[in-house]
Amino acid sequence: MNQQNLPDAPSTARNREPIAQHLQRLLKPCRKVLEVGSGTGQHAVYFARQLSHLSWQTSELPQNLDGIRTWRATQPAANLPPPIVLDVAAKWPQFKVDAVFTANTLHIMSVDLVGNFFSKLPLVLAPGSLLLVYGPVKIAGEYIGSSNSAFNLWLQDRDPLSGIRDLEWLDQLALKAGLIRIENNFLPSNNQLLVWQMQPHSDDTLSRALW
Repeated sequence: MNQQNLPDAPSTARNREPIAQHLQRLLKPCRKVLEVGSGTGQHAVYFARQLSHLSWQTSELPQNLDGIRTWRATQPAANLPPPIVLDVAAKWPQFKVDAVFTANTLHIMSVDLVGNFFSKLPLVLAPGSLLLVYGPVKIAGEYIGSSNSAFNLWLQDRDPLSGIRDLEWLDQLALKAGLIRIENNFLPSNNQLLVWQMQPHSDDTLSRALW
């Protein structure tokens, strides 16, 4: 397919290099990563080439898989397997990964879906595994830059259930799922790359996936 006919998320070309710089450091010991909400698949084909030592598993809603398949066919990589269906609100895959990555998703999801996302992480993350989230957040109730305030208004005008989330609330959801935040990396355009790590399981850790 002609490159001009591929599905395109313009922000991907702008943010992929700063994200990749951190991923190369953070994912060095990893062997399998699950990307939740892979969108067009543009991040995946770029990161797979930058991180050839690991398998980058894309996932999306059924209606969004064709774009990922198209990008994968155009820029194939041995470490980029076919995308899988993953609905955050439904059944998750039955395998473990060394890291979960998601970009520009939590501000698109509703509050309930964000909660569901965190609650399911113990199903796929073993102790020591990482959760990496890219996108804008609020810290202590404040937007990081005026552009994020305007972006939040645009989001909520488009969908009242969406919106930029509070970092402290995300930390609470993460802690309930057995994760503790270990990094907050400030990236261009007022975005963050947040990193949480799964802690050793208590007896009820997996049961948290049912709340």
